[in-house]
Amino acid sequence: MPDISDGAYKTLLSRAASEGHLIRVCRGLYLFEPANPSNGLLLFHAAARLRAAQFNYISLETALSDAGVISQIPINWITLMSSGRSSTISCGRWGTIEFVHTKQQSQNLVGHLSYDSSCRLWRASPQQALRDMKAARRNMDLIDWSVARELV
Repeated sequence: MPDISDGAYKTLLSRAASEGHLIRVCRGLYLFEPANPSNGLLLFHAAARLRAAQFNYISLETALSDAGVISQIPINWITLMSSGRSSTISCGRWGTIEFVHTKQQSQNLVGHLSYDSSCRLWRASPQQALRDMKAARRNMDLIDWSVARELV
């Protein structure tokens, strides 16, 4: 809405949320629920939108769980590596997005990332996710090393 001021726009969003037309996912991000396909990818789409100006990719426990290297499935919690600062963002009933800072450059990760169009984000290979786990000093106790060795 280019014809209204920032203050009027914020008021419009606040009223739409309080009247139930929009649902606040997290700061600065709202959902029009009838348009949400309910496919369980809201956290990934929110992460892509929240950090659109940074280089981000799905990694750590989320990527390893999806690859079967970690037997437990993180519910309502996704982990991403980001060129932006580390932070944890609560998205209310949908869950939490954890961004972990990395200094790695995208050109150095060619061959270790693939684009996941359903999530709208890059996804680390299991090998890269394991490297990220070590670099970020994450707990490695849940890793099934027999599966990890098969994938490396």
